[in-house]
Order: sequence, then C-alpha cells, then structure tokens
Amino acid sequence: MDRRRISRIAHTHHPVAAPLDDATVRRLLGRSLRRGDERVLDLGCGEGAWLLRALGDHPGVTADGVDLDTGALEKAAHEAAALGVGDRLTLHERDAGDFTSPHPFDVVLSVGAAHAFGGLLPTLAAARAHLAPGGTVLVGDGFWEREPTPELVDVLGEYEDLASTVDRIVADGWTPVLAHVSSIREWDEYEWSWTGSLAEWALDHPADPDSGAALEAAAVHRAEWLHGYRGTFGFVTLLLRRTTA
Repeated sequence: MDRRRISRIAHTHHPVAAPLDDATVRRLLGRSLRRGDERVLDLGCGEGAWLLRALGDHPGVTADGVDLDTGALEKAAHEAAALGVGDRLTLHERDAGDFTSPHPFDVVLSVGAAHAFGGLLPTLAAARAHLAPGGTVLVGDGFWEREPTPELVDVLGEYEDLASTVDRIVADGWTPVLAHVSSIREWDEYEWSWTGSLAEWALDHPADPDSGAALEAAAVHRAEWLHGYRGTFGFVTLLLRRTTA
C-alpha cells in the first residue's frame, strides 16, 4: 500500500501529523504570528493543517505550502476553499529541498518532516535559506526520552536526548524562544487516532484492494508503539530565532 495513502487515511481525525493537540498548535502559531500579517512557508506541508489554522485564525496572513504528495495538496486546496482562505494560500507540488521563492518568509514551518531533509540540522539549513531577517522558524522533531534499545533505533532512526538536541540547535546559531514537549496524553491521542483511523477505514472498505494491507499496517504500527517506543520516544516543537544576523 502506498505510504502516502496510508498517511492520508491515518490522519483523517488528527490532521496535524505530530503528537500535538489543537490548543498547543494554536498557541505555537499565535506566538509565531505576532504581527498578524506575516508571510508563512511550510516545508513539507502535507494536507496543510498548520497553514489552514494559521490562515483561519489570522486574516492578514498569507502562506505557501510545499509537498510532493498530490493527494494531500488537493485536499489542502479543497479545505482552504471551504474555509474561505484559498486566495491567501499558494501550494507547490515539488520537493521541499528544491523549492525557491523570490521573497523571504517571516515564519518558516517544518514539523515532523525532518526526514525529508536528512535530519534536524539540514531542515534548519533549508528553513534559514527562506527566512526573512528577524523571522521565526517553527520546527518539530523527535528525541529520546530515555535510552532506546538497538531494535528501536533500527525502527525509528538515530536521535539524541532532549538536552543534546537543543544543544545542537543552539550551536548551529539558533535561540529557542518557546518550546513544547509533547505529553504522553498527546502521544496517546495521536497514536490511537493514527492506528484507529487506518483500521476503521480498512474495516469499512473490505472490498478495497488495500484493505488488508491497511489493517496490517495499523496492527504493526500499534505494536511498535505499545511494545516499543511509548514513553521512550519524545517529540519537541520549538520556536527559533537566529542568534546572530
């Protein structure tokens, strides 16, 4: 089953593709959009959940979203039109690493998309290239809450603990001005929604050729979470400013 289709179905009831609740998303956006007329860029926007919230809550904001997933971008455009914010949203179907723009952005987002750039610091380098002077980067990525097993590292990849993660960011020339560490409640809500939405779709569409694969993917993901990284793998979302000009 296509990985992008799995993700779209799994995020049906939790469109923000990260373990963050709606109140936290809006708080982070509110701190990022201090003037209310910012130009915002989301590198790896998916279905545009962050941008739709930003545009809906801040009528003076304009936004660009970049992603390779045609279906996700189509859904983002449809939702933007339904919310009446489509005239302030521009979507680009291309690799976020290759995106160029004639103007800088006041806020650059990339939450849960560091894999597309090869890690956290390369993600920040990509964001820096688009950031206006005095602008803000909103980035979210994983870290180890406690020492992982080798098997977990094989499944999820290489990460560091929270302190080391922040130290690397600071050494790269950034200053955190706000951060949110996802709670176990946010993680549980996200993972139950992810696995449950996918399983529910499979059970509701038994004739679909992908039904069996979707049910299996939900079961595998649920087992990896409950028997593996629950309580061990964390997620931090940070608002960052450049330390020096």
